[in-house]
Amino acid sequence: MAFYRQVGEVPRTRHTQARDAQGRLYREELMGEEGFSSDSSLLYHRGVPSAIVASEVWELPDQSRTPNHPLRPRHLRLHELTTGTCAVRDRRVVLANADCRIGYVVTGTETSPLYRNAIGDECVFVEAGSGVVETVFGVVPYRAGDYVVVPRATTHRWVPAEPSRLYAIEVNSHLAPPKRYLSRYGQLLEHAPYCERDLTGPGEPLLEEGSDVEVLVKHRTSAGVVGTRLVYDTHPFDVVGWDGCLYPYTLNIEDYQPITGKVHQPPPVHQVFEAHNLVVCNFLPRKVDYHELAIPVPYYHSNVDSDEVMFYVAGDYEARKGSGIGLGSISLHPGGHAHGPQPAAIEASLGVEAFAETAVMVDTFAPLELGEGGRAVEDDAYAWSWAGRRLDG
Repeated sequence: MAFYRQVGEVPRTRHTQARDAQGRLYREELMGEEGFSSDSSLLYHRGVPSAIVASEVWELPDQSRTPNHPLRPRHLRLHELTTGTCAVRDRRVVLANADCRIGYVVTGTETSPLYRNAIGDECVFVEAGSGVVETVFGVVPYRAGDYVVVPRATTHRWVPAEPSRLYAIEVNSHLAPPKRYLSRYGQLLEHAPYCERDLTGPGEPLLEEGSDVEVLVKHRTSAGVVGTRLVYDTHPFDVVGWDGCLYPYTLNIEDYQPITGKVHQPPPVHQVFEAHNLVVCNFLPRKVDYHELAIPVPYYHSNVDSDEVMFYVAGDYEARKGSGIGLGSISLHPGGHAHGPQPAAIEASLGVEAFAETAVMVDTFAPLELGEGGRAVEDDAYAWSWAGRRLDG
């Protein structure tokens, strides 16, 4: 997000000496994307950000994946998924491919370990709950309906004020607003459904002290996604100030302004973010199509190039009535299968002026596989719900 912020103490000129009141030199760290060729921030540490004293294996939860074969649409009931209560350690993988992992966890109120995703950015949707995310940049508060966007390699921890339901979209790339919403200099344009005013960034520096501080790091090897436990000589939250255009932030769906039209609008008008080989959209309460012969629910469509994942968060999702899908459900509609509303939902939607639904959608351009969490809560009857019967029983 190319939107400049400054927090805490920074020197007048970058890459020059900055000292505390006792004359001790701060250590400057450049945190930047794409080498030195994209968004970045400069952070000023009291300690040495590279000083580790131990490196050990962190055994991640089950990362196994099962191909969607034989091909079928899937229904996963996330509210039936049992998880541990740590926002970091206890995420269960629901769906995944080479570009992303979609996970789910229901936290308690305990503070998570310090954590860093060195694979890519994280976009965590807060289905329910509230608290703060403490980061090397400062504190970011979160509440229900927030997207919490954490850039790759940001050291952070979750501090829930109450049990929280977190839907974690971990990408193996960087995540940003769609390019069509941005000026050539990076400002969100007038036709975008949200603007910089809607983003909440970090507050003042945390300035924690300590030694032998553990940080759990998720990273990649040739064998896939793995974890390492690094121990630092000084606390990573020793930053006295920072400035730049790279930092964590939140965007709440209440501040997103849905785009509507005379006839049914396609999913790209609901887009919030994009990353390599995927997009994130949300479907929110809104007035619907106003042509006198409009059909408000979606037309049937074939996902020629993508798998579509819909997470049903709140309200009454008109197109899925009669399918068994409810709040906390995920539908996976894979490429190669034409999908759309349940047959009875089409007639029922005629003349409706508004939808009171909330859903988060991820479209991926590579096939998704079922994670162990998804396999545990699958509704085996969903694939046959359009026809109302199954040929083999």
